[in-house]
Amino acid sequence: MTIKDIARESGYAVGTVSRVLNNKPDVSEKARKRVMEVVKKYNFRLNNNAKHLKQQVSSGIVIIVKGSQNMLFAAIVERLQKLIEERDYAFLIYYIGEQDNEVEQAWQICRERHPSGILFLGSDLEFFRERFAQIQVPCVLVTNSAQELGFENLSSVSTDDEAAAQAAVEHLIALGHRKIGVLGGFMEKSRAAHTRYAGCVRAFAEHGIPFSMEEQYMPALFAMSEGYEAMGRLLDRMPNLTAVFAMADVLAVGAIRAVRDRGLRVPEDVSVVGFDGIELGSYLTPSLTTIRQDREQIADRSVELLLSQIENRVSPEHELVPFRIISGESVRKI
Repeated sequence: MTIKDIARESGYAVGTVSRVLNNKPDVSEKARKRVMEVVKKYNFRLNNNAKHLKQQVSSGIVIIVKGSQNMLFAAIVERLQKLIEERDYAFLIYYIGEQDNEVEQAWQICRERHPSGILFLGSDLEFFRERFAQIQVPCVLVTNSAQELGFENLSSVSTDDEAAAQAAVEHLIALGHRKIGVLGGFMEKSRAAHTRYAGCVRAFAEHGIPFSMEEQYMPALFAMSEGYEAMGRLLDRMPNLTAVFAMADVLAVGAIRAVRDRGLRVPEDVSVVGFDGIELGSYLTPSLTTIRQDREQIADRSVELLLSQIENRVSPEHELVPFRIISGESVRKI
């Protein structure tokens, strides 16, 4: 009789059985009672320490991260690792390209590693529609909503991207700006870019300000170098702009440098608002005005939802985490 046999007969995950045997508090009474019934039935005796039990827990939890330059993701991944280790699970992290197919990667990992669950940071919902049904393990989309997909093994924790982007543009409008450019992702590949763009459009419309995607929107990958190049193209196209909303702080950092290299000043000539609230923004000169996503709460809830699915087979949940505007020095009133 092994811990896996107990898990199989009790109907609970190996991780849940491990925590019951180690008398940990984060287990439901129903699960604890059922596991102990099986333990007593077979007179099972624990003769391995908690560390060895941890090593038996399947292949642990997999974290798939799209893109290697997303500082928000880096901060979230760091917290995810800490939380997962505290719950006695092993983990593996895979970094893929920003435009790669994360569901295809997950399918390969499931075939080779048999993980207990998967956390996705960065996601294209079209990839999920096409193939996610083949993935049977519990999963969570982190920073993106999966509610519209309706899969029984897919939860999500995210910020309301549309509302947050609208708030960012309205912040600029309230300060008198009308010639506003937008730096964002490629909407056919980035769900975040798509929803944030919708928020921008709604802000302009509700304030009666014309907006032309062809003139005012410049797509880019979420990286500082991409923000620099995209801002240069936007300035060529809109030499009279007074402000720019960047859909990621890394884009905003590149944009600020591009503005300066054109002999212009931030915020005297061009105001800049970012999105994410990464730590770097507060150390820039000028400090960055941005939409802050609560990365700690996003990470905490993502792990909690995933482990609830793994251990207690609960139904998927889709949570929105509040955002707020962080006022820095990169924006001025005109």
